[in-house]
Amino acid sequence: MSAREVLHRWRSTLISLLVVLPLGVWRPELGKSALLLLGENILMVMGILPPVFILLGLFDTWVPRERVAPHMGEDSGLKGTTLSVLLGACSAGPLYIAFPIAEVMLRKGTSLRNVFVFIGAWSTMRIPMILFEVQNLGAVFGLTRYFVSLVGILTMALLLDRMLTETEKSSIGERFRAE
Repeated sequence: MSAREVLHRWRSTLISLLVVLPLGVWRPELGKSALLLLGENILMVMGILPPVFILLGLFDTWVPRERVAPHMGEDSGLKGTTLSVLLGACSAGPLYIAFPIAEVMLRKGTSLRNVFVFIGAWSTMRIPMILFEVQNLGAVFGLTRYFVSLVGILTMALLLDRMLTETEKSSIGERFRAE
């Protein structure tokens, strides 16, 4: 791996350090706090990502494309959409975990529409979130927000799916199948 590739991969960390270091010179106590927070965040991400990548690698290796595509592919219809909502709603962990999972889903033949639904459900429809809202903000608010989120996600996924041309969809599909 060349130095340029290393810099590219660690760009956000380097940018964070370039912001924190001058802050540490200008206001040492604030710079120290920022550096400690940056370190904690890096450790948290490094604690989450490796197990996720290991599980995704096992899923990618052990589960054949032919098992996933009929359930979540282009012709899966309501069943695929329902599975995508359930997978996203039953998720755990931060949103940045959803993107590697979405990539593996694409490689396994999941339609773009269902990937859009999955990411939307992961970000807005988690079951612990609805339980918290119902308990603290009331059932009417929690259930209304959940229903509106579902309608919004399905609408956006459908619009995105319709806005993409068949050439664009096949280009995206080929890019992930080739890897």
